[in-house]
Amino acid sequence: MMQEAIAAAIAAIEARHEVRVLYAAESGSRAWGFASPDSDYDVRFIYAHRRDWYLSIGEPRGVIEAMLPGDLDLAGWDLRKALRLYQGGNYALNEWLDSPIVYREHGSLARQLRALLSQAFRAPGGHHHYLRTARNVYDSHLLGEAVRIKKVFYVLRPLLACRWIRHTGTQPPTAFRPLTQARFVTDDERDMVHALERMKAVAMEGERVVLAPALRAWIDGELAAAEAAASTLRSSANLRTDTLDRVLIECLAEAWG
Repeated sequence: MMQEAIAAAIAAIEARHEVRVLYAAESGSRAWGFASPDSDYDVRFIYAHRRDWYLSIGEPRGVIEAMLPGDLDLAGWDLRKALRLYQGGNYALNEWLDSPIVYREHGSLARQLRALLSQAFRAPGGHHHYLRTARNVYDSHLLGEAVRIKKVFYVLRPLLACRWIRHTGTQPPTAFRPLTQARFVTDDERDMVHALERMKAVAMEGERVVLAPALRAWIDGELAAAEAAASTLRSSANLRTDTLDRVLIECLAEAWG
């Protein structure tokens, strides 16, 4: 039922804005694998205007957003904007491309960007992104005794993503489970996460739990480890602009012929 609603919403956006949606995927907790029973649907997409739209000295707005009934939130970036962000290091976009829930994949855009990710990924920037996310959520939501269990996962995931980057130098997977199954995660840590996952599976969005001292100590230790390691990371990103120019031209041809 929701798949049909999302497909209809994408088609309506294409008709209203005269664009072609090249890629659309789930983002957020549903893509990560720990959605609550009442979680929203967060659809993120990349779209292309007709070629003449790009032949202007102006800089038209490159974003389309729509909030629809049924907890359906759609937001997308124009192809040129998406490619610029990708080259500069946009870790939300990287996650969309690895989402396990894909609603639309037209042409070669997603395949090409996935193949180029090793040239585009910047370990220092990615580590900073996930560390900042974890720190902000922790300071805003986890300092009290009773906390929303959803927010616990919003700290666990970016901390494990930081660890992934420190060990592999690559973009962390979007889904949460591969992060917990990595070779550098201990059995005790997996047991801790699995116990939380069982609680989260039946908890509503606003449900609160008491944060165990051992879990709080683990989070504090991971935050400290991430902050200490941040200055040691280096980037080997070497993605050329002309490479993405070719992607732009090819994907526009695929979209409109």
